[in-house]
Order: sequence, then C-alpha cells, then structure tokens
Amino acid sequence: MSQLIIQNLTKTVGEKTLFKNIEFTITKGEKIGLVGKNGSGKSTLLQIIEGSIDADSLHKDHPNHYSISYLAQAPDLDPTKSVLETMFISDLAIVALNRNYERIRKQAEQEPNNMKFVEELVSIQEKMEDGGWDLNTAAKQALTKLGITDFEKPVGQLSGGQQKRVALARALIEPHDLLLLDEPTNHLDVESTIALEDLVKAYDGAVLFVTHDRLFLDAVSTTIYEIDQLTVYSYKGNYEQFLESKAIRYEQQQAEQSKLQNLYRNELKWVRRGAKARTTKQKARLDRFEDIKDRALLKNNEQDFDVNLATSRLGKKVMEGHALGMAFEDKRLFDDFSFILQNKDRIGIVGENGAGKTTLLSIIAGIIQPTSGTLEVGQTVRIGYFSQELPKFDENQRVLHYITEDSNSIETSSGERLSAVQMLERFLFPTSMHGTPIYKLSGGEKKRLYLLKLLIQQPNVLILDEPTNDLDLDTLAILEDYLDSFAGVVLVVSHDRYFIDRITTKLWALENQAVVVTLDSFAEYLEQKRELAKIEKQVVTPKQVAEEPKPKKKRMSYQEKKEWETIEDQIALLEEKIAASQSIIDSAGSDYEKIRVASIDLEANEALLEEKMERWAYLEEMASS
Repeated sequence: MSQLIIQNLTKTVGEKTLFKNIEFTITKGEKIGLVGKNGSGKSTLLQIIEGSIDADSLHKDHPNHYSISYLAQAPDLDPTKSVLETMFISDLAIVALNRNYERIRKQAEQEPNNMKFVEELVSIQEKMEDGGWDLNTAAKQALTKLGITDFEKPVGQLSGGQQKRVALARALIEPHDLLLLDEPTNHLDVESTIALEDLVKAYDGAVLFVTHDRLFLDAVSTTIYEIDQLTVYSYKGNYEQFLESKAIRYEQQQAEQSKLQNLYRNELKWVRRGAKARTTKQKARLDRFEDIKDRALLKNNEQDFDVNLATSRLGKKVMEGHALGMAFEDKRLFDDFSFILQNKDRIGIVGENGAGKTTLLSIIAGIIQPTSGTLEVGQTVRIGYFSQELPKFDENQRVLHYITEDSNSIETSSGERLSAVQMLERFLFPTSMHGTPIYKLSGGEKKRLYLLKLLIQQPNVLILDEPTNDLDLDTLAILEDYLDSFAGVVLVVSHDRYFIDRITTKLWALENQAVVVTLDSFAEYLEQKRELAKIEKQVVTPKQVAEEPKPKKKRMSYQEKKEWETIEDQIALLEEKIAASQSIIDSAGSDYEKIRVASIDLEANEALLEEKMERWAYLEEMASS
C-alpha cells in the first residue's frame, strides 16, 4: 500500500519551535484535516512535506515515484492562458498528452484543410484512448461542478474566486499519491464548497488539507491531525469524532499534568541544592529536569482567548435603508431594498460570488454610495468594519505599538480597565510576541490582531466580511461566543455555513438582482434552493401529461400524406449511408484524405437523419389521431 512515513520532524522559526520530533503516516485514500491554532505551523508543515521548506530534522520514507502536489492559499496562475490550458499545465505524462491534444485540436479546427494538423489529430486521438479521454472529461466535469463553464476564457479575465476554483479543479484531476490543500474553501461560495466536498472525497490519492470550515471537515475527513503543544495528535474519524476524542485526551492530560507538577517541584529542590553537574549521570539528570520543566510549564503558558470588551451605547434609532439599489456600469446587483436595523439584530448576508454581498456591506458601512435610494444612520451608531482583506500594515511595526496607536487603556464589559499588554495576552499574544514585527506573524495571527484593534474601538454595530477566513477553530468558537453576548448589531457576510447558522437569526439573500429577507436558517435556505432547482429540472411524468388537456390534432394535407408514405424509406437510406461512411473511416488506416471525405459525408447525413426523425415523429402523431 502506498504510504508516506514522516519521522523525527522538528522545525523552529526564529526563536519559536513549531513542532518537535513529530511523526505520522499518511496512507493512500485517507482524507486528513489538519487543525491547530493560528501560528502553530499548519501551512509550514504542508510546505515541509511538499519540499519547498526545509526542516531542522526530518526522516521521510515513501515508495519510489511517490508524487506530491501542493496547492497554496493564493495560487499563482498565468493570466494569458485559457482555463483549459491552465488545467493541463502539469508535466505529468497524461496531463501533457491532454495539453498537446487540446493544442492540436484547436489548430485542426482553425485550418480544417491542413492535412498536417488532421494527421496529428488522428494520431493523438489514438494515444488518448489510454486514459487520456478520462482525464479530459474529469477536467471539464470538475470545472463545471465548481461553476466554471467558459473553458476558453483567459484566466486573467476571471475574478479571484474563479481563479481559485480553476486551481482547485486542476489540483483535483491530476493523479498524485498525495494532494496538499491550504485553506481550499476560502473565498468559495456555498455551492462551490459543497461541490468541492464531493471532488475531494472522490480523489483517488490521499489528501491532507487545512481548513477552518467545520462542516467541510465533518463531511470529508477520515482522520484529523491536530498540531498542539509542539506535536501532532492523530484522531480517526471526522470532526465530530475529533471533538469527542480531544475532550478525552484533555482529561487524561490534566491528570498527567498534576503528576508532572509534583515531579517538577521535587526536581527543582535537587537543582537548588547546588548539585554539581560534572558527571555524566548528573548532566543527564539536569537534562531530564529541563525536559520535565518544559512539559510541566507548557500547559500553564497557554492563554484563554477572551474578548470580553465593552461597547459604546446604542440609541433607539440604528439604521434604515429606503429603496436601495446598486449597479456598476451595465451590471445591476439589486434594486428597491428597504430595511430597518434594530438593536441586537443578527443578520447573515448570503449569495453567490459576485451577487453584491460585499458591496451591500460597504453601502451600510458608508464606504460607497448606492446608485439609488437613501440610508439613514442613527447619531449614536459607531460602526466597526471588519473587511475581507486585511488592512495595509506597516510590516515593520511592532505588535504592541500597533495596538497602542488607538489606546493603552481598554475597558471590558464588566468595567475593568486593562492595558494594551494585558489585552494582547488575552488575545493569545504572549509577552514574547509584543515586540515582534508584524511581518513575522502568520495570516491568522494578523487577522486576530486586526480584530483586537477593531474591538477596542468599542463599536456598537459590527460589520463582518468573511471573518472566518484564516482564523483557527478555537478562535472561531470564542468569537461566536463573543458575538452571542455582543450588545449591539451584527451584520456578517460568510460562506461558512456553520458560522452563519451559529450566530444569525435572519438572512438577507442576494439572488436575481434582489435582496430576499428570510427568517430561515442558512441550512433551511440552501435546502429550499436545492428543492426548487430539482423542480425546475424535473421531467414531466406520463401521468402529468395525461392530466393536461391535449390540443386538437391537425389533419394531414395531401402533400403530408405523400411525405408520410415515403419518409421511412428515406430514413432507412440515410442510415445505410451513415453505416457506409463509418465503415470507410474504420478501414481507411492512414489514408487521411479518405477519412476526411468520409467524415464530411457522415456529419452531413447524421444531420439529415436528425431532421427526418423529427419530421417522422410529427407526421406519425398526426397519422395516429
């Protein structure tokens, strides 16, 4: 069985050790979700496995010709290539075959009389029989499932989200032993995320992926890896089973921690007696003491994420929108949307990518003006806008200085005053990180720092645009608890189904150039959309046909009767011609001119046959009336 065995993996970045002597085995077909706190090294671990980052120590064992593919959070695509060209850019033999096939096919279509291209096309079509057609079909199906239907469009003309979907589709059709995905659900709409679940589950090789999407983890994972306390813990099963197993592990660790604390105190007494460390035995005991000290204090050094901050007073009038509409050039997003925001409202804004969700948030935040309608904002409203894209940091600025720009004294909801240092510690930034330049933070740590800066300004209306992207699961859970107790209004755009259902009580759904307001949960709304789509595609049953009033049949004219008498013979003759053309093609060998002529006849007779069959069905219905 194809396996990747990782042993003795240690990685230190600067003064921070991410993991120490970790080991795990990845088996063919496994779907492994990788979780852990922001900055714990999830992306780094993927890049070490892929080989683009070196480890301090690593033993890696796998079969010969074991192939690994890595898709980063922000894939770099050539904007000049078409979608289909991008799909077949790899040097894998079967992918290169498809790339050449698509190139030759285009040339043959552009110059149908150029026998060189016709001969090349026939030759490469024969080679495609050995798995090439399967990959070609899989590529187009993956793109379609992820909402990409124009295969010839240049990648540079796609949105960022569409480019991400093309990159995902490409990664999922290439045959590798191990596929590494870093936050694949970021910036995907819900339908694309659900389609991605099916594609990942169907992938023949193993998949190791980082994601914050708990429903995706639950649906896809067969195993969960958690980076915690410098090691990697492995849990069999999906996300729900991981939570159960982790709770049991914490109970066991608490008992072990108590024993370690007692052992540490005894060892500390020995060290303080001034024992000389000159012999090998005494040196070994000092080394053992250092190890016990690290393990005993490790858990104590962890902080709980606490966002118990005060909010400014919110008056009776919050915000009202009257007949709002928005359009960009010839694209209309929505029309005639009116609303009244009230205190404690929890509103989720949902819809497909490009529907106008972020635009609507920007209108409400006062960043842009609507093309029609008016917006009234209460005098006491203080908006905190958490944008999808991080602000432009001064990357050399220190973490502490970034926070103290606004205030060095922050009030909690209980009236307690905390310093910026204390607030950073509550936000999981230990003292050792306060002097760290921002450029050294991970993406999730930057987002958590940005969130702290926003909340210490004490907003009473929170506008959150995709807040779950890049935040770890622990931070998400605590953020959800904070929003439960938040005294003001929350409006959130998110494709995270769990997050939306967890915190919102009302949905604004952007669809068909309108904003639909519903009290349904996100799960209920999606289910209703799926059911409606089924109804629209439903084929009319014979019973339904029988119940519908049938139109009166026309009688045949004299010419139609004559046509009816001969049409079956005409159909039979066309079928004979089609069979003859196909026989010529099959037996022509390398006589490409004969193939070309026969193919033209075949195509023409098939088109005539289709017309005659439609005509026969019409006349047959009249004859039977």
